[in-house]
Amino acid sequence: MINSQLLTYLSAFFSGLVLALVFTPLVINLAKKFNLVDKPDAAARKVHDHSIPLLGGLAIFLAVFTSLAIFRFLNLADFSNIPDIFLLAIFVSSLLIMIGGFLDDKYNLRPWQQIIWPLLAAVIVIAVGIKITFVTNPLGSPDNLILYLSPVIGIAIAFVWLMGMMYTTKFLDGLDGLASGIAAIAAIMIFLASLNWDIALSATGVGALILLGSTLGFLVFNFQPAKIFLGEGGSIFLGFILGVLSIISGSKITTTLLVLGIPALDVLWVIIQRLIRHESPFSHADKKHLHYQLLSAGFSRRETVLFLYLVALVFGFLGLLSSSFGKLISLLALIVLMMLLVLIIFLQKRYAKSSLNT
Repeated sequence: MINSQLLTYLSAFFSGLVLALVFTPLVINLAKKFNLVDKPDAAARKVHDHSIPLLGGLAIFLAVFTSLAIFRFLNLADFSNIPDIFLLAIFVSSLLIMIGGFLDDKYNLRPWQQIIWPLLAAVIVIAVGIKITFVTNPLGSPDNLILYLSPVIGIAIAFVWLMGMMYTTKFLDGLDGLASGIAAIAAIMIFLASLNWDIALSATGVGALILLGSTLGFLVFNFQPAKIFLGEGGSIFLGFILGVLSIISGSKITTTLLVLGIPALDVLWVIIQRLIRHESPFSHADKKHLHYQLLSAGFSRRETVLFLYLVALVFGFLGLLSSSFGKLISLLALIVLMMLLVLIIFLQKRYAKSSLNT
């Protein structure tokens, strides 16, 4: 017989899944009606060969918050650690992200106009008290394993973390199913991490399962060949909600970072390259990101996505199973892996170029 806790967890997952399966076809029709489509000739980096509807993040947004509202008002989960003001702030911030994404998908906003919406989202949730209060010391002894942060430092780190997460998933959204699949992996890791420390049926654990179901339901339509894309709002919303969940789930930031480590390092690497070339780091999108580089090195689109899924899964489980020091080692291993990938891609391109010249 299934116990009540397991039944609630399954209900959370299937609530997000079913609603995403229902909402996504509706959003596809809505995007087509308003001509919110991604045309292959819109930019050189595009890899699809026909117009595909945008606005897919709206389906995930609706599935997540409809499910959360049901669980909150029916008291199906323990929301004692998450005040209603937090939930309201998260909803309003997410709504602003979706509005900004809609405007960008429709009118192709300039970079300074695009960044307004994630900035507002981060400021709102921090203003109501969502911040990082402590971090674990990977080199510490049992007596000083927890490092408590001052409010100012906690707020600053939370702001940087949320902005970094939003732009990581934004830039990750370049291949069918890549950003939504990685977000699903991060969601399951946050849920599993919450089981080790949190209260039974915690809102963060339930929320992570709702997000998992919602992203998987959307992935049915988003995996190659995609019938719909996340759009600007969807790609940023995934980073925002993962960033918030990782903070309020007991600062499980390192575990989340290990899942998104390669994409995050990729964003950092691209920004460094642009600064070296005296370019604005956010002024344009291009094919410098790792997933595009893997394509140019000979990987198929599906192979690239599945490879990055595998990396996220492996390092996510390392984060779950490791001590604080083990997580530090895993982060260093991620950096080494990123450097190896960059080197391998460079050598492969050089070999291919020399083969053409002979």
